[in-house]
Amino acid sequence: MAWVFLMLAAFFEVLFAMSMKFAEGFTRPWPSLLVVVAAVAGIWFLTLSMRVLPVSIAYPIWTAIGTLGTVLLGFLLLGEALTPARLVSVGLIIVGVAGLR
Repeated sequence: MAWVFLMLAAFFEVLFAMSMKFAEGFTRPWPSLLVVVAAVAGIWFLTLSMRVLPVSIAYPIWTAIGTLGTVLLGFLLLGEALTPARLVSVGLIIVGVAGLR
């Protein structure tokens, strides 16, 4: 169940990051509310996963999935560029987390 909690935490981490973009500096109420809800939910599920998983595994995986998901959604939804340097960086994140696992 810890891995399920960690995946839920990662989902909310991505939702949190994307919501910040749409909140436009907390000037839009609904996206701003989503920022707060997603942040709390993400940290809550991360904390639940850490009841079983060591922090040295859970936290890096959470941040890595959050980063990778945000990069992917930035590309798909916001038209952000996936340059060769960004793709190499994404690969390094994956290798780094796999090394911790």
